[in-house]
Amino acid sequence: MNLGSDTLLKIDEVIPHYPVKRSAVLPLLHLIQEDAGFISSEAIEWVAAKLELQPINVHEVVTFYPMFRQKPIGRRHIKVCRTLSCALLGGYKTCETLEREFNTHRGEISPDGEVTIEFVECLASCGTAPVVMVDDTLHEQVDGAKARRIAGQIKAEAAQRR
Repeated sequence: MNLGSDTLLKIDEVIPHYPVKRSAVLPLLHLIQEDAGFISSEAIEWVAAKLELQPINVHEVVTFYPMFRQKPIGRRHIKVCRTLSCALLGGYKTCETLEREFNTHRGEISPDGEVTIEFVECLASCGTAPVVMVDDTLHEQVDGAKARRIAGQIKAEAAQRR
């Protein structure tokens, strides 16, 4: 498994903070996903060996928590809230607009590798629904026009990198 040396150091620093090694599963998975972008089956086996667990014990944690991804995503991660306030105020239409703008479907990587769009549960901004989070930036009251502007910004940034 190819993890950065900083990540490996952090992992070795985290484990001793827990009196029972098993308790370090969540922090290790977060560190690995931050470095690799997702949790591979190889990572699950590596964490299990590192913490002296069975791979199934790590796999059940990865599959229980929705914040862990088991496959790669695009360079930019677009999360559209689908809970009640956002759904009632157009979250589903916002998501469809973003899918059209990037020629992709939820959960898939866009053809240019730039984005992955997915529905998520509550982004905790119900009063400004519908909300979209691009990487770590929250966008509020995202209707179709605003979704197109956000997509345009992402496309422009991608073009500048090329």
